[in-house]
Amino acid sequence: MRRRLILLIGLAAATLLHPIAASAEPTDVSVKAAFLPRFVRYVTWPPAAMPRGSDPFVLCVIGSDPFGQLLDQAAGTQSIDGRHIVIRRMNSAAAAGDCQAAFVSANRVDELSDFGGRPVLTVTDGSAAGPHGIIHFVVVGGRVRFFIDQALAERRHLNISSRLLALALGVRQ
Repeated sequence: MRRRLILLIGLAAATLLHPIAASAEPTDVSVKAAFLPRFVRYVTWPPAAMPRGSDPFVLCVIGSDPFGQLLDQAAGTQSIDGRHIVIRRMNSAAAAGDCQAAFVSANRVDELSDFGGRPVLTVTDGSAAGPHGIIHFVVVGGRVRFFIDQALAERRHLNISSRLLALALGVRQ
């Protein structure tokens, strides 16, 4: 009887603790949200593309936003050359005139060409078919990874640090 009671208590505790342990695991979305503001710390923009005076660094989300508050929280802990990072959400790339970096959702990847040759660090997601940004997220073996298109970055006059390039799953030269 005592053994059954201990077993029952153990099963109840395991059942109650399972959701807590499961929620402690970061999701793909939370990992991507944490990566985005960190990416910009390893990129150098031409001086004319940087914010003026004390203006913040602008990271835009184009199209549907999978991150919500996760991205705002992650950006709140980062700064670029002493500038705060602000998140702006917009429906199209055409409205992204003051963005230094932009996450372009899968439903808007056809708008990547709207950035033209402007020095904007574009980031896309592995679920997007077709064109990709300078940085492209993928999930491999259950882990969030990314590819970097160094050739596209150079055409946009962006310099990506060798430290970030070394972390990429692959780099297109």
